[in-house]
Amino acid sequence: MKKFALLLFALITFGVTASPSTPQFDVVTLGARGGIQDGNLTAFLMKASKDNNFVTLDAGTLVNGISVAADQGAFNNITVPEESAYNLIGYVLKERIKGYFISHAHLDHVAGMIIASPDDSFKHIYALPSVNSALAETYFNWVSWPNFSNRGEGFKLNKYTMTDLNTGSWKNVEATTLKVKAFPLSHSGIESTAFLFDSNGHALVYFGDTGPDKVEKSDALNNVWRSIAPYIEEKKLAGIFIEVSFTNSVEDKFLFGHLTPDWLMHELRSLEQLSGGKGSLKGLNIVVSHIKYSMKKGDDPKTVIMQQLEAQNDLGVNFIFPSQGDSFSL
Repeated sequence: MKKFALLLFALITFGVTASPSTPQFDVVTLGARGGIQDGNLTAFLMKASKDNNFVTLDAGTLVNGISVAADQGAFNNITVPEESAYNLIGYVLKERIKGYFISHAHLDHVAGMIIASPDDSFKHIYALPSVNSALAETYFNWVSWPNFSNRGEGFKLNKYTMTDLNTGSWKNVEATTLKVKAFPLSHSGIESTAFLFDSNGHALVYFGDTGPDKVEKSDALNNVWRSIAPYIEEKKLAGIFIEVSFTNSVEDKFLFGHLTPDWLMHELRSLEQLSGGKGSLKGLNIVVSHIKYSMKKGDDPKTVIMQQLEAQNDLGVNFIFPSQGDSFSL
């Protein structure tokens, strides 16, 4: 898989100290945006580098994202067996993705999975109980969509097995070397999720939508920081996927459970103090996701957010801003 230019620049500029020196996880960006840009909504494929099979980190965009990534060469190392009935896109969807990790049930995080379900293969949906309940009640109910799950109302097609994750305990991820631990997050009145993945002692953490603890009047982010600090101290945290939905111009009362560059830096400084103090995050990979698409004139919010984060980056972290179709290793 290729590493896109920004990641290479960041690695050369800061060096790698907090993250493992050898990449441990492979990632493909299926959807990079939050909000209204249908066809490019938050979703990543992720696997341990030693594995063949992927899971998704949310699934706002799925088939379209696989198609865009395939056109950019993300799956050039995958050979579709001659006996397979599927093209590359179908083979990746049906054979190489073994589960969906859904942080919360908002449509921009699940639309791709729901739309793909009629042609999908049997899979697990890994989520907190509240999230799986929302999926069953809101979508898989024979009103919004046929019930492709094993729960909820009406006849159950049982294509998706809803697998509840208990906070604070590890669960093995089927058909991979991964294990996962889930943490509840506060997202403007609903429960979102952070997923901590471990593969043979190396870790990666993915955050669904979340507001800062101070605004949300919560300790949710701090709980995650305390849990991942030991991985940072041991240089075994490959990276953090976290949202920055808005620029610093958005007031706290209009964040609705999201982060800005100012708030992300505030939270990362809290993590630094828990991980060994000044300099402990140097070289840590921070993948910035869920930047809201804007139809207004002026600079793209992504450009502004990049500038605002880099201007404050006295931590020496590697900010990574993936675009749809990008593939990289951490």
